[in-house]
Amino acid sequence: MARPYQLTSLISSGVRANTTVSWNFQGKPYHSGDSSNWKTSLEGLRRLSLADRIEKRKNTIAYVRFIDDFAAYPISNVWTDVAGAAGIIYVVQTSTTIAQRCILMATDPGDLVLDPTCGSGTTATVAEQWGRRWITIDTSRVALALARTRLMSARYPYYLLADSPEGRAKEQAVSGRPQPQSAAYGDLRQGFVYERAPHVTLKSIANNAEIDVIWEKFQDKLEPLRGELNAALGQSWEEWQIPREAEAGWPEPAHAAHAAWWEARIARQREIDASIARAADVEMLYDRPYADVSKVRVAGPFTVESLSPHRIIPSDSLDLDEEFDALGGRRERTKAGTPTQDFSAMVLENLSAAGVQGRDRADRVRFTMLQPWPGRFIGAEGRFVEGGSADEPGLERRAAILIGPEFGTLSRPDLVAAAREAADARFDVLVACAFAYDAHASELTRLGPLPILQAKMNPDLHMADDLKTTGKGNLFVVFGEPDIDIRRLDGDRMEVEVRGIDVFDPNTGEVRSDDTSGIAAWFIDTDYDEESFFVRHAYFLGANDPYKSLKTALKAEIDEAAWATLYRATSRPFARPATGRIAVKVINHFGDEVMKVYEV
Repeated sequence: MARPYQLTSLISSGVRANTTVSWNFQGKPYHSGDSSNWKTSLEGLRRLSLADRIEKRKNTIAYVRFIDDFAAYPISNVWTDVAGAAGIIYVVQTSTTIAQRCILMATDPGDLVLDPTCGSGTTATVAEQWGRRWITIDTSRVALALARTRLMSARYPYYLLADSPEGRAKEQAVSGRPQPQSAAYGDLRQGFVYERAPHVTLKSIANNAEIDVIWEKFQDKLEPLRGELNAALGQSWEEWQIPREAEAGWPEPAHAAHAAWWEARIARQREIDASIARAADVEMLYDRPYADVSKVRVAGPFTVESLSPHRIIPSDSLDLDEEFDALGGRRERTKAGTPTQDFSAMVLENLSAAGVQGRDRADRVRFTMLQPWPGRFIGAEGRFVEGGSADEPGLERRAAILIGPEFGTLSRPDLVAAAREAADARFDVLVACAFAYDAHASELTRLGPLPILQAKMNPDLHMADDLKTTGKGNLFVVFGEPDIDIRRLDGDRMEVEVRGIDVFDPNTGEVRSDDTSGIAAWFIDTDYDEESFFVRHAYFLGANDPYKSLKTALKAEIDEAAWATLYRATSRPFARPATGRIAVKVINHFGDEVMKVYEV
């Protein structure tokens, strides 16, 4: 097979002992010169000759350097090949090549990558592909939805782990070095099995003693064949004089000897080249791990957590005479006395237009009137019609409106205080509007006879200036309490079953129990510490056939038994937690979530 190469000088300036001498190559003496020397010793020159790495020039000899002797070169800090991203789905989407190079340069498999500006999820997608753990953050629900879809629909190669039987076998085949026979545990932090680029140098060939062994082994085959060829043609050819192609007029014995000689000659060169490659210095190509083409990998377990950011306002930035306005919301004034945007007024304006959406399309509280209420916790009074039909009008109900913090979570004490205030004022229902609720607040759905609706506000309300209050879109969504059954099993083990969601029906004023078709996913923290929710069990539900959809998306057969362990309403058994508490988080098809804590 032809290989492109270039000829480089074998002579360097200066004089060194035993290198400024004459040396015979293919029957002719060559000298390095009186004021220069060969780049290697005479022994090294001999090995270069055996490896067919020396070629004649007009008056001297030169070193044969193949272009693949240096198959890879480091990338400089000027990247001219990464302009723009392909298949853009987000306005500021970054090229995956940029994220890939940065991650491969700065991290190892198993390391944690943090991207505080998620966007379309390029960093998370690349980190997932290359076996890095990742956390990505964004304030936009649009960005998070795009990233989640991108991650869940992506397919990745299955790279061979260095700490696996298959990976060790591949490493031994590639490097030629025996691998340990100890147990393999599939530790990702041990890395993958990578392709490597040899850096073949003149020195590595000149010092490779294995070339002598290969040469001697093949001489036992080549020399008799050369003798037969010379005898058949009446020649006295040396090895380098034997032509590559046989002439048409040669006798049959000469043709046979010539073909056999060149077959052995090519085999010898292949063995020598393989030896040169093994002995050469190598560079690991960390962007080219070996993959098992019989397997397809999808994104590993990940969750989407939503927390409203907390904001601390320095005391010297507030005017001393800040006060509650007529809506019950808090006006923050600068020292100059100019009021900031009235968050409460913005929420009430959108609440009046959009109403509060339940799980189903028909479950919507539509306010016929919404006006300020001068309470301490209650910011507004709303009126809506409960029940009713074309023949009989419904019953008008009064709703107390609690507006949660603009930045932060609504706590249980505030919710209880608002409920007491609403009960004292004889409201029929309390509607709490907040971006997020703490775990204990989410447990409170009623205070005495007063129902409490916890409406989760869409983060898009932060962009109130750009929103049109048309009444379209689910800006306020009520996601009911999960209906959970906890069962004790033999020993100190238990399991959890989710039966559905208890949803407030604004048309009847009652709480009804729905089945699991309204649940997209549910998670369990089997040892909840009251500070952070850690997903230890993850399950998926839904009315459609996700097994069929998954097969279609992956274009492959899925282990139905394995998938059944994830698509279920009853959890796998787990041990009773040391904390005595578990937390269950349920997410609906809108992406809204509710969490409830249970003592067990």
